This record gives sequence, C-alpha cells and structure tokens, in this order.
Amino acid sequence: MKSWLHKTFSTGAAKAPAAQPVNAQPAGGAEHVLRRLEWTVIRRLDGLLQGDYRTLMRGAGLDLADLREYQHHDDVRHIDWNVTARLQVPHVRVFTEDREMAAWFLLDLSPSVDFGSGEQRKRQVSAELVAVLARMLTRHGNRVGAMLYGSGVDSVIPARGGRRHVLHLLNSMQVRPASVEAGPTRLNELLEAGGAMIKRRSTVFVVSDFITEPGWEKPLARLAQRHEVVAVRLLDPMELQLPDLGLLTIRDAETGEQLLVDTHDAGFRRRFARIAAQREADLRQALVRAGVDALELSTDGDLVDAVMRFTEMRKRRSRRTAGGLPAHLKQAA
Repeated sequence: MKSWLHKTFSTGAAKAPAAQPVNAQPAGGAEHVLRRLEWTVIRRLDGLLQGDYRTLMRGAGLDLADLREYQHHDDVRHIDWNVTARLQVPHVRVFTEDREMAAWFLLDLSPSVDFGSGEQRKRQVSAELVAVLARMLTRHGNRVGAMLYGSGVDSVIPARGGRRHVLHLLNSMQVRPASVEAGPTRLNELLEAGGAMIKRRSTVFVVSDFITEPGWEKPLARLAQRHEVVAVRLLDPMELQLPDLGLLTIRDAETGEQLLVDTHDAGFRRRFARIAAQREADLRQALVRAGVDALELSTDGDLVDAVMRFTEMRKRRSRRTAGGLPAHLKQAA
C-alpha cells in the first residue's frame, strides 16, 4: 500500500468528485481571458508594484557605466578590487541594466497538470500566470517565448514582443489537447532542451507541478548557472491532504492505473499527508540546491497575492545578497 500510495501521490492524480474534467477549458477565448486578467490582475499589480518590475524580472545584461566610492548597502560583489587596492579606498563598479530582455517559459503541460479539485485546474493557473507575466514584460518592450512539454518537448514559440504575441502564447496553452496516459513526465527533457536552445542570458520561468521522474535537479542547476531562473510550482490542496470523502477512486493521470481507497480511514489520510509533507520538503531542498527562486501557485490561491509574496521575497534576498562591507575594508573606508 505504501508504494502504491507514493506512486499515486507522485502523479498528483487523486481526484474528488468535484474535480473538473480534463478536457475543460477556461471560459472564453484567449482575448477574453487576457482582457479579464488585464482588468482584474495586472491593474492591481500596477498599483502594488508601482513600476518596480525589476524586482520581479531583471534585465538580460549589464554594461559598466562608472566607478565610484563604496557606499553603505552597495553590493559587495561589485567592488573593483584592483581600483580599491590602488587607491586604498573601496570602489564599486556602477552598471546600467539592459532594459530589453527576453523571458522564456518552460511549460510542463503533462497529464498531472490537468488536475484540479476545485473550480480551477493547475493548467488554468499556469496559463493565467504566463499571460500576466508575458503581458507585463511585453508592455515594457521586452520579448517572451515558450517551450511546451506534453509527453516530450513538442512546441517552441519564438521570443517576440507585443500583445498579439501574448494572445498567441495564451491560445497555444488553451487549445492544446490534454495528454491522456502519455507515460511518466521527464522534466529533465524540458530543462535540457531549454538549456540547449536559449543562448542569450534570459529570465527563465520553469512552470511545473514537479511531479516527474528523477533526474531534473542537475539540468535545472545548469540552467540557473547561465540564466535567471524562477521555478513556478503548481499545486492543488488535495495533493497535500486528502479530505474525508469516503470511498474514492485514485487514478494515475499518466498511466491510467486506478486504486479504490477509503478516505474515511483516518490512518490512511495521515499516511498520505506524511508522504506529501516529505515530498514537499524534498522538493524545496532540491530547488534551494539548484540555486533558483521559487514561486508557489495553488489552484485555490490568489494570483496577485502569490506574485506579491514572490516580489517581497526577491527584495529580501537582494538585500541579503548586498550585505555589508567586509570587516578589513571598513577601516579603509
């Protein structure tokens, strides 16, 4: 039972009677969805971020503009040690950011992403986040592209700008047929394909539920060495804890295998929650080891709140990274 439970949870396929059918599509076409998001999500983010989009998405490159004396809260990584040693006063390099950047979305659209225990599926949450971020980027003259994974990497949308391109990207996610029993997800294939294709330094959003075969951690770490990588983790509350729903058929979305379980059994629910908690801890540690920031999106959560939490996390991380001046340089300063 334990091995079956772990396999079942690992595919994220536990379905309550209220779950949406896998072929359900968001109401309205891409234009309708994007217009709704522009009014309900992007306008709220405009007010909350107040133009501070660089915290969320950094530029593609930096050009050296000047040298000046070190000041409190400067990033110690920008200290020019040759100039500091010559002048005996700490100096930092001042950069101007390349404002035009490319963002790539590596999109896991495997069968487990079609799950949702409430009004939304993970695929719909994924599409809305991609639409919001893509529109925010293209409004500022940047380009976005995408790689789509079902049972393999089967679609590549080149990086372009403009609202029409965002509609094309959103429509490609909406009209894409669900992959039924396509076999286990191999996220490493998507990450390796992204690493091979994306040449110029970019911001890369890996959007997945990370329900996958092992072997994705090293490709993700290699991708993060060259690009600014954000892991967007999709999840549903029922993947973390099963409610008491009586007899329930749990189905592996990627193989079709089924198991009848009694969710009224408190011991079974506790074992499920324990396995889920361990997987959560392992996943978070793997993302930390890969050196990527993580944004969690739940099917029952608020998209604006999630983006703002992520923005605040990036700000705190940036302040920690900047740090202070090393002790042996404080006297020289």
